[in-house]
Amino acid sequence: MLTDTQILQIRSRFNIFKHRIYLNSCSQGPLSDAVQAGLEDFMATWHEQGSPWELWVNQYEAARTAFAQFINASPAEVAIVTSVSAGINGVASALNFQQRKKVVMGEFEFPTMGHVWLGQRVRGAEVHFVAAEGNRIPAANYEKMVDRNTLIVPLTHVCFKNGFRSEVNAVTQIAHRCGALVMLDDYQDCGTRPIDVKALDLDFFVTGTLKYLLGPPGLAFMYVRKELISSLSPTVTGWFAQANPFAYDPKLFDLSPTARRFESGSPSVPNVYAALPGFQLLQEIGLENVAGHIKKLAQSLLNCTHDLGIRAKTPADSAGPLVVLQSKDSTSLVQKLAESNIVASNRHDGLRISFHVYNILDDVRAVVEVLKKNIDLMVLDPASVGSYD
Repeated sequence: MLTDTQILQIRSRFNIFKHRIYLNSCSQGPLSDAVQAGLEDFMATWHEQGSPWELWVNQYEAARTAFAQFINASPAEVAIVTSVSAGINGVASALNFQQRKKVVMGEFEFPTMGHVWLGQRVRGAEVHFVAAEGNRIPAANYEKMVDRNTLIVPLTHVCFKNGFRSEVNAVTQIAHRCGALVMLDDYQDCGTRPIDVKALDLDFFVTGTLKYLLGPPGLAFMYVRKELISSLSPTVTGWFAQANPFAYDPKLFDLSPTARRFESGSPSVPNVYAALPGFQLLQEIGLENVAGHIKKLAQSLLNCTHDLGIRAKTPADSAGPLVVLQSKDSTSLVQKLAESNIVASNRHDGLRISFHVYNILDDVRAVVEVLKKNIDLMVLDPASVGSYD
């Protein structure tokens, strides 16, 4: 467990805390000195050498290796893409809906997951949504819908609008028993605790750098289980997906034998330089330490709001990182927090408070004070968790 001194040292590396309480990592992580230095390193190479593409590609491959280590995969199983949407589209384009047609996903998925798979209906996909029960989707609800006609089960790790954490192991077992693939979207959690794609028995894993991985927008990573790679030929593609991108032969279509076949155009080099320090900072701190600290903060806020009778959309036993409180006017509440120099966000009727390793209990207390003053904007429910939407 991290000491208070260690946490304050980490917090000091993020300049925003000099003038704001930042609780919006579910939308964008704040800028650290390490990530800023990474961007400056890129600019220095650009100034000094003009076009050092060999150096930049080496850094690109270093990012692939670093992320692979981060999730317990091999570099050959990792694709670097510009967004999670790009990664999902690559996989979707490589799947065939002739034998198995069903795509089964929970209604708590981030919109892009629904949009990508709904877009595959013209190719024969039949998209089915697993219904929630209040603010949860029990694994048993997937079991009712996943069958031998199911091709893939996309699954969010943490829901972006209520903080619910999916039963990944249980859903994966249900899918695999029926011969279906599983894709885990970890964008709302990756960087807050250790992740092991092998232990979770995943087929695909996607996440981006701009939230809890502390990096910039415009960069994402995708894991593809090595046994699947050779059987998948994406039609969303480009020169960096080829076995030898530098062959410069427009007449030759020769996909990489690795997960790089899911990439497309020239890499986002500045974002690669910024992403690496984010990984390194989190690994220096220790992901177990990060997870323990976040759980302490999330439980503190949930306990305080329960005592105030505020309805939480997030389950009471949540370990974080996202806590969502139901509000009568969540937009006004975000503004009220901003007036106290607290940065948060909202989705629909939910006020979103997200924690990371740089947050402290004083941040929780500051939020609670604003909530007390604006209790008229909150949905009250002494029984704790309320119904969805």
